[in-house]
Amino acid sequence: MGVISIRLNKDEEKILKILSDHFHEEKSSLLKKSLFELYENTLDLDVIKKYEAKERKGKTSFFTAQDILKQ
Repeated sequence: MGVISIRLNKDEEKILKILSDHFHEEKSSLLKKSLFELYENTLDLDVIKKYEAKERKGKTSFFTAQDILKQ
């Protein structure tokens, strides 16, 4: 397991304290959750970019709700 030291300015420290109190979480847990949220966002953006590229090429299709309910 790695250990990382982070320097926070007073405003960042204050924000982390507010979030820690609000979510009843340890500061390190909040930072870990934030890390995973950011990583998840990058994965989501990759999926969106791939979909948009397919859409520009006209290679996407949709089903109506009625079509789905028929099955």
